[in-house]
Amino acid sequence: MATDNFQAPDYYQMDDLLTDEHKLVRDSARAWVKKEISPIIEDFAQRAAFPKQIIKGLGEIGAFGSYIPAEYGGHGLDQISYGLIMQELERGDSGVRSTASVQTSLVMYPIYTFGTEEQKRKYLPKLGTGEIMGCFGLTEPDHGSNPSGMITNFKDKGDHVILNGAKMWISNAPFADIGVVWAKDEAGDIRGLIVERGMPGFTTPETHGKWSLRASATGELVFDNVKVPKENLFPTIKGLKGPLSCLNSARFGISWGAIGAAMDCYDTALRYSKERIQFGKPIGGFQLQQKKLAEMVTEITKAQLLCWRLGVLRNEGRATPAQISMAKRNSVDMAIHIAREARQMLGGMGITGEYPIMRHMMNLESVITYEGTHDIHLLITGMDVTGLNAFA
Repeated sequence: MATDNFQAPDYYQMDDLLTDEHKLVRDSARAWVKKEISPIIEDFAQRAAFPKQIIKGLGEIGAFGSYIPAEYGGHGLDQISYGLIMQELERGDSGVRSTASVQTSLVMYPIYTFGTEEQKRKYLPKLGTGEIMGCFGLTEPDHGSNPSGMITNFKDKGDHVILNGAKMWISNAPFADIGVVWAKDEAGDIRGLIVERGMPGFTTPETHGKWSLRASATGELVFDNVKVPKENLFPTIKGLKGPLSCLNSARFGISWGAIGAAMDCYDTALRYSKERIQFGKPIGGFQLQQKKLAEMVTEITKAQLLCWRLGVLRNEGRATPAQISMAKRNSVDMAIHIAREARQMLGGMGITGEYPIMRHMMNLESVITYEGTHDIHLLITGMDVTGLNAFA
């Protein structure tokens, strides 16, 4: 079993910008990842299995509902703390971060923001500890980047609604106890509702054969005349504003998380470059290898500064969706490029499970696609700076 010797790069002394609480939260998450994730993650990824035993620990380190108020089962932390936790989790594995990101931003956040007091009291405390797990149903087999075209719908039947349709590529679906699902009502408005496992007609078939996010559980949500009580509907939110606000929070977390994956690839390549001898000296002494490492740490530093500033804006309530899109796209693009360069530095060893780089590289192929593809985020930035809509 490999020892986790990770040392985080901090080339511009970013720690000086963090509070003592930020550093305590980050260091606690980092220590937990070293102890609980690093020793097991390669085995679970190779077997394409999710390590369900980590759920309790994720709750204990504040990974579930980190910024949700403590009175509702969260931890009352700020946005930078949330980002730092996501960074450390994705340093371990993107699938682990994805599990926590979904639980916090796509399940707890909408229930806290749009739910009734009864819904908050019923679900949030158990979600915060991991006693129950959730998933988020927006993407459909034929509607990904265009969620407004969704066909999942429900019909009013008095004290309940009847839900029909299907969602695809849903993290946590195979084991989730509840799903925050977005569907159209009879007027064609997009509404949110909470669907519970065990409701007749609700099934969650698992997606198999993935080459990416192999240690994350992915599945479908299938609704066949599911009877959902009216008290499970979010009472007032209508349209895409609801699900997109959830995605803004999740994308913010991804922007930090991808930095963690990049850090791990960089740190692995840096240590390897000092140990691997070719032509009579460490490969880190060759110009082309130093070029790769210098570019890696530069891009990581730029992303750190961008995400820290975005975290400040989020804390102040001033961050825009377009700013979040920029950070998500930049961080993931940066991370996947670093993973590929680091893999080359390790040569043949880079493709083995003895090192984490190939696993990160495969995971990032999903992260660059989900919650807004690279190209979609480019168009969001383009529309923001030009005022012209290129989507249609």
